[in-house]
Amino acid sequence: AILQGHEEFIRAEISDRVKRGRIEVFVQITSPDETTYNLELNRPLLEAYKRAFNEMNREFDTNEKIKPEFFLQLRDAIIEKTAEPDPDELKGALSKLLDKTLDSLELMRASEGSALANDLNKRLTLIKDYLDRIAQRAPSVVMEYREKLKNRIEAISEELEIDDARLAQEVALFAARCDITEEIVRAGSNLTLFHTYMEMDDAIGRRLDFLVQELNRELNTISSKASDSIISACAVEVKAELEKIREQVQNIE
Repeated sequence: AILQGHEEFIRAEISDRVKRGRIEVFVQITSPDETTYNLELNRPLLEAYKRAFNEMNREFDTNEKIKPEFFLQLRDAIIEKTAEPDPDELKGALSKLLDKTLDSLELMRASEGSALANDLNKRLTLIKDYLDRIAQRAPSVVMEYREKLKNRIEAISEELEIDDARLAQEVALFAARCDITEEIVRAGSNLTLFHTYMEMDDAIGRRLDFLVQELNRELNTISSKASDSIISACAVEVKAELEKIREQVQNIE
């Protein structure tokens, strides 16, 4: 009840410095002097007991007097009144407390962020290495397909003359279907952009999350188009690293 009316102020103070995530705030207010008590008689309760006592005297024709210690034994006969703090003083105290708490939070997050950045950079380096392997492997896929197709034709009939033009046409069609050059270039660009975002002081969590999704899409396309076990294996490794990055990115503001 004391904090009623200050919720929006607290929310605004936090939102100004924390852009992403869930923050729960618990505020405990204590009296600066715990030896000072503000006690009051529970007059409605005591009046009710007094009327009941007088009625009992009339009922039994007695003239008993109520002793003060009788009231002290009654539950809730004396109540402690909590003095409401001055709203402006409370707001000022809350502001200072929030600043101090948020400063500590930022220091902690900066320390965690440094460790997280190191881990992300290691994983991004691994992904770059796998993409380089994929790029190096891609031309060999077409050449190997040409040799397999040629050997298959020769195996069917040793006397059948191979039409080089037709063979070249089939190889060209295969090369067009499995061409992953654009996907590799886009994936590399996304990695570069990922590093760029990580150097920014702005809130980048959502942007990094989006880049992870884009990288996953490129890797899915690479894996399906390449028709090569080595490239597919590299793509699987990249996706495994991306999943770990995705989990960590959720903790970035």
